[in-house]
Amino acid sequence: MASITQDMRFRLSLNTYAKRHCVSNAARKYKTNRQYVCRWKNRYDGSWDSLRDRSRRPHSHPNQHTPEEIKLIQDMCRRNPHAGLVVFWVKLMQRGYQRSIPGLYHFLNKQGMTAQKLPNPRYVSKPYEQMSYPGQRVQIDVRFVPACCLVNEAKGKRFYQYTAIDEYSRWRYVEAFEEHSTDSSAVFLRHFLERFPMPVECVQTDNGTEFTKRFSTSRKETLTLFQRVLQEYGIRHKLIRPFTPRHNGKVERSHRKDNERFYASHTFYSFEDFSKQLKTYNHKNYNQFPMRPLGWKSPQTILKEFIQYGVTYI
Repeated sequence: MASITQDMRFRLSLNTYAKRHCVSNAARKYKTNRQYVCRWKNRYDGSWDSLRDRSRRPHSHPNQHTPEEIKLIQDMCRRNPHAGLVVFWVKLMQRGYQRSIPGLYHFLNKQGMTAQKLPNPRYVSKPYEQMSYPGQRVQIDVRFVPACCLVNEAKGKRFYQYTAIDEYSRWRYVEAFEEHSTDSSAVFLRHFLERFPMPVECVQTDNGTEFTKRFSTSRKETLTLFQRVLQEYGIRHKLIRPFTPRHNGKVERSHRKDNERFYASHTFYSFEDFSKQLKTYNHKNYNQFPMRPLGWKSPQTILKEFIQYGVTYI
């Protein structure tokens, strides 16, 4: 319900006084003119709405759209219901329309003819593929060691943590490197395959140049040293979708936990010191740590039970 303003109450009082007395006395008492009193006396029909101010909007304008322009706009709206404002304006200009973009926008907005934007196509993710045994798929990724953790001799240098995690058992192998390249990736892969007690069928990585030349500027699509080692062992290489690190979610989650449990409270004086602390942390605080997805068993226990007894947690 619209509110009753102070002006409306004034006009009601004016009409009531003019009805009991004459218009001249009402104009004299309320300090206004006779025309004002007569206008509101004639307009008043007993309702509050009759005392409300009417719109002062003009009924026409010298620069308003002509009937020919309106018909052109209506025809274009019918043929291009989802075209944006600029595209729609350009199409009109090609057919003789000479108004500005703001003028067109105000007309479309007034007539309720603005384009209805179609919803963006929704990305439907694939259902998660649960692994059935260790080695079915292994995720590998690299992370930079935070510079704030490097002190003394190590200050100003760059260290890297290579991580491989088995998707079934969550068993993880990490190694420290001073170089971030396909050579380091190949060395890390060989060391991981030597220590992992089960054969590996598939290795999943992102599209970094340390793993693949998929997005390299080089015209030759040659294999990296990392991919050659995979071919040597007969392991399939799976690349995740670009710019979607969540597809490598297990290794990314482990890196986040490393920030909370390891890098937030440790400093490293040299590369040897970093390598030693990283191995100790991974063995005690990760592979021996119970996890909820594993039924509150550690990755080491899951891997051991599967190898010895064929026990699964699925």
